Amino acid sequence: MKVNSIIAKYVFKEMIPPFIINLVVFTFIFQMAKILDVTDLVINHGVSLSSILLLLIYAIPRFLVFVLPVSIMMGVLLAFLRLSNDNEIIAMKAGGLSIYGLLPAVFVFCLVGCLVTGFVCIFGSPWGQLSSKALLLEAATSNIHIGLKERRFNDSFDGIMLYVSEIDPHEKTLTDIFVEDRQTPGMVSTIIAPKGKLLGETGKAAFRLTLFNGIVNQVDQKSKAVHSIRFDTYDINVELAQVLSAKKQSQKSRREMSLAELRESLKKAAQKNAEYYSTLMQYHEKFSIPFACFVLGLIAVPLGIQSNFAKRSFGMMLGLFFFLVYYVLMSVGWVLGEAGTCAPIIAMWGPNLVIGAVGMYLLISSARERPLLAKLTGFLDTQWEKIRSGKAS
Repeated sequence: MKVNSIIAKYVFKEMIPPFIINLVVFTFIFQMAKILDVTDLVINHGVSLSSILLLLIYAIPRFLVFVLPVSIMMGVLLAFLRLSNDNEIIAMKAGGLSIYGLLPAVFVFCLVGCLVTGFVCIFGSPWGQLSSKALLLEAATSNIHIGLKERRFNDSFDGIMLYVSEIDPHEKTLTDIFVEDRQTPGMVSTIIAPKGKLLGETGKAAFRLTLFNGIVNQVDQKSKAVHSIRFDTYDINVELAQVLSAKKQSQKSRREMSLAELRESLKKAAQKNAEYYSTLMQYHEKFSIPFACFVLGLIAVPLGIQSNFAKRSFGMMLGLFFFLVYYVLMSVGWVLGEAGTCAPIIAMWGPNLVIGAVGMYLLISSARERPLLAKLTGFLDTQWEKIRSGKAS
């Protein structure tokens, strides 16, 4: 097939502006989902605005894993909707150019998106999540006194309820302290002290609460015994429970692992349990999601061409519908794969095969002038207008 370089460059340039717009819009929408977490960090834990900005930046790679494929799809779809609605597709056909002649530009566009998405999946997302965890840890340790509230019961620590009447941020001292310690199973310790200090080490989630000249009342729930002890100095080791996730900070989650670490984890797996299948699916996901740029871009071509009988907004709705179908199929694949019901490779690559098969069928139908999708979109659009007219009346 001979490639018309002028047409290919023209179509390629048409896809760039809608791609950039969708990339910005979808990234902004995903970032809005973190507003509540960000607000909590600013208000309750005194995290600086610079740290918040870094947290938002570190979160972008994880969003881009899904934002890039859908932006690629919408870029292709909107470009072909524009060409179709302006009758440029008809003009190209009249000039002897088939629909297949427009595919090289789409292929190159999707290839660039696939490579960028692959880089984000393999390197960007793990880096962002590890950096976010490290920043949260640093912010938590450096702002722990700001995170505590005077004359309130603070439950930011694992197994510890802390009440402080007054906090001196300069001297880092606490006044009139009440502690309920449930860190030891079967044992509840109530500690009262007039003075204390909460000290932490940068980069660690553990803190040392040092109390002075107080009293400890211990209740052993098993033996139903009560002990009361006076002390001059009493140390309690506490760990953050809310500012950081409940995961062990010394271990990486599967989403934070590199390809080499995922392969090593698979080799060391003693048995093929749910954890093994989840790790294997995470490994395949790093390749299947970038490849989704091709299948979503492929299905966007006939959607854009055959939607000229309907409104442009309806064509966009169809595009988002197919992306939703892809996402649902991937979610179902995750559930089945983790349960061992479905092979991980099928669970992760199945959505690409399904959407790709539908895209190929619609593309061939469009090339053979079989406007099945155009009739369907026209019918649905007509019915939608009737529903809207009925509601308006």
